[in-house]
Amino acid sequence: MNFNSKTVSIITGLSFRQVDYWDRTHFIKPSVSEASGYGSVRLYSFNDLIQLKVAKTLMDKGISLQKIRKALTYLKKHMPEVKKPLSELKFLTDGETIFVITKDQRVIINTLKSGQLVFSIALGEIVEDLKGEVVALQKRKKYSVTVKGKKYDVVLHPDTEDSGYWIECPSLPGCASQGDTIEEALGMIKDSIAGHLELIDEQRRLRKAS
Repeated sequence: MNFNSKTVSIITGLSFRQVDYWDRTHFIKPSVSEASGYGSVRLYSFNDLIQLKVAKTLMDKGISLQKIRKALTYLKKHMPEVKKPLSELKFLTDGETIFVITKDQRVIINTLKSGQLVFSIALGEIVEDLKGEVVALQKRKKYSVTVKGKKYDVVLHPDTEDSGYWIECPSLPGCASQGDTIEEALGMIKDSIAGHLELIDEQRRLRKAS
């Protein structure tokens, strides 16, 4: 599944502005689709959700964003095989220092060179909690629409900032729309899907012509 910024905000508990700021400052960027101008949609993967939630958990424990960045820089330098530390490693913190437990459970890396172990960030629990949030969100708001004789699953989300709804078609990354009512949103996403399919066909024709 792919997740729009507003859905990410609902699932992780981060504010929309925080998600936006972390993207713009290259702290945690969407891996599926980045915003490319007015009206474009950021799309995050489930792995991105894990990173966002772990970062939020560390901040809730008293770790500043600056220290999290410093710890990640250290990990990327000394553990290059770990592509996304926030979603692959287990963290511990005392509110001042970020420690990381490696694959060898006897080896603990002190990323900031000071402090004492107090809190453990349980990655497994975070993953399971996120899965539960995603399942609950989908069960409540999953629909299907028919465009050009083919059915497409779409997911409806409440717009937490402007009221109304925004809606996406997961099988067509970047295809999304909005509406003041459920009926309007469903009608709008059908138009968006049709336009998206036309764009795909046009791109195919151009590739063949070249």
